[in-house]
Amino acid sequence: MGYKIAVAGATGAVGREMLQTLEERNFPADEVVALASKASVGIEVSYGDKRVLKVQALDEFDFTGTDIVLFSAGGSVAGEFAPKAAKQGAVVIDNSSHFRMDAGVPLIVPEVNADAIKGYTKRNIIANPNCSTAQLVMALKPLHDVFKVKRAVVSTYQSVSGAGKPGMDELFNQTRAVYVNDPIEKTEFTKQIAFNCIPHIDVFMDDGYTREEWKMAAETRKILDPDISLVAHCVRVPVFIGHAEAVFVETEKPIDEQGARDVLSAFPGVVVVDHREDAGYVTPQECAGEDAVYISRLRRDPTVENGLVFWCVSDNLRKGAALNAVQIAETLVERHLSKKAA
Repeated sequence: MGYKIAVAGATGAVGREMLQTLEERNFPADEVVALASKASVGIEVSYGDKRVLKVQALDEFDFTGTDIVLFSAGGSVAGEFAPKAAKQGAVVIDNSSHFRMDAGVPLIVPEVNADAIKGYTKRNIIANPNCSTAQLVMALKPLHDVFKVKRAVVSTYQSVSGAGKPGMDELFNQTRAVYVNDPIEKTEFTKQIAFNCIPHIDVFMDDGYTREEWKMAAETRKILDPDISLVAHCVRVPVFIGHAEAVFVETEKPIDEQGARDVLSAFPGVVVVDHREDAGYVTPQECAGEDAVYISRLRRDPTVENGLVFWCVSDNLRKGAALNAVQIAETLVERHLSKKAA
């Protein structure tokens, strides 16, 4: 006996990626339902290469009998409909920021803190972390286990797909406009993103940091260790898919380059590509469509006693969103819902 799965926000970039990932990984689903707003009802979305699903209205859907719902429909929509789905018996895995810092909702990256999934029973909701946080904690976890990370400084270079399809469309349209000398129109970003970098993601807070920067610090502490100090500077860059991060780590125990390479290479989902030569590193363009978190340019930080610097890239639509959500669902099935499996 398999599971009934629903994907809310199925017409968006992450929702479509969730459907693709479910099929690619042979998730044990007997039925898959695509949900979105009423404006999208009847639109066809792909489930794998051969199946097509017609979108149904989220606000009219009865979740009774649905086992798992993957939400990628934004915080306000999740805030309204995720509790409804949970109350009707479905386990919700939400990709928005709405529930991440709720003490009664586990925030999960399965390779990092899978045991915390059991906390879903409090609300029937599990949160997926911010895309930039997900890849970061994948890199920090093996280092923390061996060397005890006490502080991290992170500069992110985040692709426009982090703002969804509208962000990708804006980069495409602005790039075209530059070449044909059309006016530059901006609606998704505060400044021109084509051929530019914008040091501003999400809203500004009173202390001068953006909410994206705050999320990285708060979510890392919730997932990994509340004692880790972390400061982030988040930048939107003119890349379609793939987030990059320059990470500066300080540890309590002595850390060396080879020891770091060894523990990172052994960690599930992390791939080290670190050759000190031209092109001996991974870029966002190369990681697009890949599941792994790639680590490059590992070297010692000579400015602190126990310091390490590295470059980290990952496909933000996959490990940063869709893949991580599906992995949560897989872990949920394996550890907590397995009595229903075929």
